[in-house]
Amino acid sequence: MFESAELGHAIDKAAYEQEIPGLREALLDAQYDLVASKAFPVILVIGGVDGAGKSATVAALNEWMDPRHIRTHGLSDPSDEELERPHMWRFWRQLPPKGRMGIFDGSWYTWPIVERAYGRIKEARLDQSLEQVRRFEQMLIDEGALVLKFWMHLSRDAQKKRLKKLEADPLTRWRVTDRDWKHFAMYDTFRAVAERALRSTSTAGAPWTVIEATDPRYQKLAVGRILLERLRARLDGPAPAPAPVAAPPVAAGLDGRNVLRSLDLTQRLPKESYERELETWQGRLNLLTRHKAFRDHSVILVFEGSDAAGKGGGIRRVTQALDLRLCEITPIAAPTEEERAQPYLWRFWRHVPRKGRFQIFDRSWYGRVLVERVEGFCAEADWMRAYGEINDFEDQLVRSGAILAKFWLAISPEEQLRRFQARQESRFKRFKITDEDWRNRDKWPAYEAAVCDMLDRTSTEIAPWTLVESEDKAFGRIKILRTLCARLEAVL
Repeated sequence: MFESAELGHAIDKAAYEQEIPGLREALLDAQYDLVASKAFPVILVIGGVDGAGKSATVAALNEWMDPRHIRTHGLSDPSDEELERPHMWRFWRQLPPKGRMGIFDGSWYTWPIVERAYGRIKEARLDQSLEQVRRFEQMLIDEGALVLKFWMHLSRDAQKKRLKKLEADPLTRWRVTDRDWKHFAMYDTFRAVAERALRSTSTAGAPWTVIEATDPRYQKLAVGRILLERLRARLDGPAPAPAPVAAPPVAAGLDGRNVLRSLDLTQRLPKESYERELETWQGRLNLLTRHKAFRDHSVILVFEGSDAAGKGGGIRRVTQALDLRLCEITPIAAPTEEERAQPYLWRFWRHVPRKGRFQIFDRSWYGRVLVERVEGFCAEADWMRAYGEINDFEDQLVRSGAILAKFWLAISPEEQLRRFQARQESRFKRFKITDEDWRNRDKWPAYEAAVCDMLDRTSTEIAPWTLVESEDKAFGRIKILRTLCARLEAVL
């Protein structure tokens, strides 16, 4: 893959200076068209060997275009805050919104390539990381992003010459570190790993472009030309059609029954037993949060369920046992303009907690395969691919040390009607009932089918759903606390 980039491309200064004004004008026009359209984000990944002029190329792009509409990220080692979350979190939260560009000098490729080159991870782990990257980039593409990836290549001799030249100049000496020379000594190893990474992640939607970096003028022009060509083609051409997506299969019951109708909603807990068990399980939950191992984990709770199923009451019984300084509740409503300009999961990525914290979602990322699916707020392709994206997201949460518990609170249509009527009659509860709640009742069968699909396709070994029979609120609340304590005890 690198052989074609070792041909000694160069451009003389006169030709460079002659082309630059026209290229800058065209790039600026395309950028302003992008800003005006707010149609999609542009994501540039700039990778390559040490000393290959990556930073100079990024600086040129910021000079040629309006930097107010570009987010440039020079990423090195992760911070303590970033280490306490999934590896991809530091990149998730820095994605540009629609109508903007994001340039990553150092990206999601750096860690797997460096770790494998140093022998700190095996081939299997490298392959897993690269597969995760492929799925991440495909998600960006499916969300409409234009993804451009450039790898700046130098031969071994050219890299040595470049590092010595930088080191000899007092003005650029600071750019060369001991780490750069160490990596140079490992040139063949890094080259082999990088070529493996690029070959396995150069896809139709996000191909790699390998650019020979011996001549800085050629290097900058090549990146500018390709950016202009791809951006102009996207702006002037038809919107890309969504790719067909096959959701994970659902196991259909031969008797026509589904998992929700199989629940025993007649289960009850007497008041005396409820008060005793509430004190017991809240006390146990509080002690678990004081366990010395708790500081190495975060806890993420997802509460979903039918309207008036008791999500708020269940959440309150959990938070009563917690130090509220370590707990945050995020109620999910319709997305804001800022959130609609980002990938669907972005509004949830930003709330991933640090270790030693609780994050509680009152409704969650499952809205895409529930309300958005049933109400037609997104295309079928969007909610079909969401199952896989959600499973990937939850897998990364758990592998980073999060304890994830998902609760579906179930009630019958008759009990929901009774609770709706009680809310309407209570002046201090009337905010809990809306016209939309009544409209949703008319679509009970559609929501029930969507819930069954969701449970089948996203109840995984590491992130299973807990179905909570909430016809009796006391029984449901104790089941939530008991399940949560069991999950924490299993990990701690």
